[in-house]
Order: sequence, then C-alpha cells, then structure tokens
Amino acid sequence: MSRSVAEAMAKGALETSGAGLAASVTGIAGPTGGTVEKPVGLVHFAVAHQDGRLIHREERFGDIGRDSVRLESVRTALRMMAEMLA
Repeated sequence: MSRSVAEAMAKGALETSGAGLAASVTGIAGPTGGTVEKPVGLVHFAVAHQDGRLIHREERFGDIGRDSVRLESVRTALRMMAEMLA
C-alpha cells in the first residue's frame, strides 16, 4: 500500500477496462493491520485519465472505524474523479 501501488492500480484499470477514467484506493481501513509507519486510516488514492493525466492523494483518516474509513474513501475517490473531469 503506497503511492506507487495506487498509481499502478489506476493505470492498470484504465488500460484493461477501456474506460476514459479510472480510480484506485488502497489502504488500511482497520480495525487491525496498522503499524507505526502505516496506521489504520491511512489510504492512498489515484485517478488516471485516458489523456495521460494522473493524480494522487494520501489521506490519514485516523482510527475512525472500518465503515467510516471506507465511506470517506469512496467520497474522496469520487471528488478526485470530479476534479479530474472539471
């Protein structure tokens, strides 16, 4: 789970799907699995566009609960896709 993983996932999804836009999310939603370096709530996002643009974002939501991390991740990914299309 890292920036490079999120970017590779978004690029791969774009290439294999034939879509014009693809998003990826990778992280630790919890409740377990976190470390000092990669705590629960750390999530990396990437959005790739067919024209070659690629954006990344790292969020540290904290230990807010698995469902909340997942919900915030969906919101963040959708906002990033909207930004890319604006």
